[in-house]
Amino acid sequence: MTTSAKSNFMPASLVSNLQQVLALKNDGVQQQRSSNASELNKVSSSCCSSSEDGIQGKEYVKPVVLVTNGEGIESPGLTFLVQALALDDGLDVCVCAPQLDRSVAGHSVTVRETISVSSSQINGATAFEVSGTPADCVSLALSGALFAWSKPALVVSGINRGSSSGNNTFYSGAVAGAREALICGVSSLCISLNWKKDVSCESDMKDAVGVSLPLIYAAVKSIQEGVFPKSCLLNIEIPSSPLTNKGFKVTKQSLWRSSLSWKAVSTNKRPSAPHFMSNQQSLGIQLAQLSRDASAAGAARRLNSQKQNVEIESVGAARKNNSEKTVKCFRLEFLEEEQENVDENLDIRALEDGFVAITPISISPPTIGSEIQASVSNWIAGALAKNPLAFH
Repeated sequence: MTTSAKSNFMPASLVSNLQQVLALKNDGVQQQRSSNASELNKVSSSCCSSSEDGIQGKEYVKPVVLVTNGEGIESPGLTFLVQALALDDGLDVCVCAPQLDRSVAGHSVTVRETISVSSSQINGATAFEVSGTPADCVSLALSGALFAWSKPALVVSGINRGSSSGNNTFYSGAVAGAREALICGVSSLCISLNWKKDVSCESDMKDAVGVSLPLIYAAVKSIQEGVFPKSCLLNIEIPSSPLTNKGFKVTKQSLWRSSLSWKAVSTNKRPSAPHFMSNQQSLGIQLAQLSRDASAAGAARRLNSQKQNVEIESVGAARKNNSEKTVKCFRLEFLEEEQENVDENLDIRALEDGFVAITPISISPPTIGSEIQASVSNWIAGALAKNPLAFH
């Protein structure tokens, strides 16, 4: 593997820590694990151990790494990553991830509905699966309701299958998990493999773990030293052939997004509900339909009925009131699209060129340029001048 640290405006302290970890990695996988554990213990001990004033005996606390993702707790990317991290004695690895695939849930959260949480074990890591979105998972984990610790050192969302470059970040549940951590004041990474349909395989995901580990170790060390960037999350995109990557490259977010393709679906064979919404969301929509066609008492009785009965009744109500309407079903698919003539410093270009693209994503309010500000002001003034009475 040719992974190297290409600074390209990456903070010097983070580059230094990354170079140290990469040097350890080149000495062999087993030596890397023991050495990294030693380094992490050394840094943490300096923060937690006694000082020269005579205080002694404080117990060393391992830095906590919380892992989530967008594709669900049973996805190979999360499993392989947790397995690798759990082998490191210097880390306390915890997992809080969606029960189902919520990779395109965006930054949605579940309100006015109950979500369920089940405990699990993934190679010794304390784990919970949640019937919500990635943002739900991180928010709940950081609330103190599930884990004994008060705050993790780092949140890692991944490893996710498919690119989250450019405007795909707005759709990505994986990015949302990392963004939710940043909103809550916790440093975070989102890690994705540029999965190619009919080309990529499960071993590529394992290789992607090997590429991402030095970044995770370097991030934990920098966080403990107080030098990790606090104002952004790092969106890390690993090329489709992880072992032949050209090195790490800090990039800018592009405007690229996957091509959206809507396909008509036969009403006799509809896609399964999890691809569109959770079972609870589906039930909520059906109940909303019932409430429009029934009395309050009738709606209350239906709330206690089985989901199957609700579906039958809601379909019947819909047919009764919409007998003259035609129902059509569609399914959205994301299609891969090659990019040409794109700036080499943008995320998607660097990724396609074989680099590990590292894109800082900030939650700070966007800066609106003076030209845009003037354009909006002129439009408002013109609208008011043409029809002043309409705005009173």
